[in-house]
Amino acid sequence: MSREDPPTTPLESPVDPLFSRAASPFVRTEAPAPVAFPSPPSWGESGILPIATFVTYKSQILFGLAVLAYLMVLVGSVTAVRANPDAPWRYEVAFLPVFPAGVVVWLTVRALARLDEVAKRTQMQALGFSMIATALLTFGYGFLEGGGLPHLNFTFVLPLMALLWAVGLGILNLKTRFRH
Repeated sequence: MSREDPPTTPLESPVDPLFSRAASPFVRTEAPAPVAFPSPPSWGESGILPIATFVTYKSQILFGLAVLAYLMVLVGSVTAVRANPDAPWRYEVAFLPVFPAGVVVWLTVRALARLDEVAKRTQMQALGFSMIATALLTFGYGFLEGGGLPHLNFTFVLPLMALLWAVGLGILNLKTRFRH
């Protein structure tokens, strides 16, 4: 027999439990290994799909198309009625722009219904301002017409209301911006 010690199996290193040295200031941490990112896609492979763009901007695209349809029907109907002032169908053709305008109204109401509570409140305050200011302006102008000013067409009321709605939104946005 030899005088050498019997061969021993090396001890396994102790298992380090997870989070055992989480906050120790004495343990040096190592930077994580760099991650190899793929190169950015080339111009033709951007990954932007037209359907994804449509889904993201669906409300704005539909609203723009409805306004475009309204303007096209309006120009066509005004042109047709002015070219045929004595035609028996002139009232029906003059009424045609109401249909795409109705689509614009429907899309606006649908967009308002999808807002959160704070945005709905802001929109309602702006709409209230718009309706009251439009009522006061048209009511006041009615008295001025009695004083000799020219008569204004009713078609100016809706653009005035939309303009005052935008003014109301602008005022409310400035108010909330400077409040904080």
